[in-house]
Amino acid sequence: MNNIVVCKFGGSSLSDAEQFRKVKAIIDGNEERKIVVPSAPGKGKKEKHKVTDLLLMSHQLGIHKLNFDEVFNIVKKRFISIKEGLGLNTDIETELDIIYENIKKGAEQAYCASRGEYLNGLLLSDYLGYRFVDATEVICINEEKPDVETSCEWIRSKISVEDKVVVPGYYGVNNEGKIATFSRGGSDVTGAIMAAGVEAKLYENWTDVSGFMIADPKVVSEPKPINSLSYKELRELSYMGAPVLHEDAVFPLKSLRIPIQILNTNCPEDRGTLIISDDSFETVGRVITGIAGKKDFTAIYVEKLFLAEEEGMFRKLVSIFETNKIKIEHMATSIDTISFVVPTQQIEGKEKKIAEEISIYCGTDNVEFSKGLAVIAVVGRGMVNTKGTSAIIFKALAMAGINIRMISQGSSELNIVIGVKNEDFEGAIKAIYNQSKEM
Repeated sequence: MNNIVVCKFGGSSLSDAEQFRKVKAIIDGNEERKIVVPSAPGKGKKEKHKVTDLLLMSHQLGIHKLNFDEVFNIVKKRFISIKEGLGLNTDIETELDIIYENIKKGAEQAYCASRGEYLNGLLLSDYLGYRFVDATEVICINEEKPDVETSCEWIRSKISVEDKVVVPGYYGVNNEGKIATFSRGGSDVTGAIMAAGVEAKLYENWTDVSGFMIADPKVVSEPKPINSLSYKELRELSYMGAPVLHEDAVFPLKSLRIPIQILNTNCPEDRGTLIISDDSFETVGRVITGIAGKKDFTAIYVEKLFLAEEEGMFRKLVSIFETNKIKIEHMATSIDTISFVVPTQQIEGKEKKIAEEISIYCGTDNVEFSKGLAVIAVVGRGMVNTKGTSAIIFKALAMAGINIRMISQGSSELNIVIGVKNEDFEGAIKAIYNQSKEM
């Protein structure tokens, strides 16, 4: 490992000149913070919109030959305000004019969406006195997923261990040489790739919260913080909707065992959450590390006599979902039935088609759809060695008057996934959280 700390700063951390000053104070506080990855300006005290949203709106208006001046002018004012507030020399006005003209000419969505990070990177590199390295030189992306191996090769060819650089987050270049982006929140992934590429000792992810909480503060009042968790726990919580870190940020770091620290730009002295390799925990602390979930799923129940004994049935069913571009989130089986949990948004309007294809292709007796399902994951490395965890969780839900509609547990026993009605989502999380405090 090299004595390098890679720092990614989120949109709220760089929303205006005042936030830029906080970032500089953090960078100046540790000489090992040599690589900085900025997001586009997010919402702030006075700013109601994220710059990326405004750029995407400009793009949509532009491709329909509609006037987008009013929207783009908000973008211009944001960046010029930051420049003037910090007394910088960057010719941001010319850069904005170029972007405006490109949008007017029908620039692709990825180009438009990525310009907030690009412009923030220019301003931040000027302010810190760091070298600017465009993400297209070091980050390879294909279909919103990182090509980590190629990216790391590019990073090593462009950046030495002594360099101090700013690399914009969220975007890169694809195999065709065009600008490409990760899914939203992808600056987290850029930071992780940069940390892997330089073999950093630590990846700091600076945001507007002091790390992960056991449950979402929007659901549970003042939940306890998570001081540490493993890569696997992070993946489970992020995938199930826990805010703070992009679910793909772990992959580039795991093999190199690079730790991640989630920190608060506005409260830099707070401990935050440390994320380390799965085998770095000598002892198990809490039984339940975190609780996360998402609403708006549909359960699809497929029934056929002796279904479990029919060879190739599962493959046939999965192929139907694949060809209809429907992602299977969870599934459960019995002798005569199999149920799939899928995002409602992906199945909407396709129910009749899916039912017919399953009936014809698989010869099933019955296909039913049940909407309004919420899925909650209870995650914790301590569950594997603790007897009766499931029983305690189910009792807590029963005491709260909440009916469980689905149960699934992975072979690793790292998590228990529970399905409840959408309207029971918040109540279920509160009930599980309150019970977890006693475990």
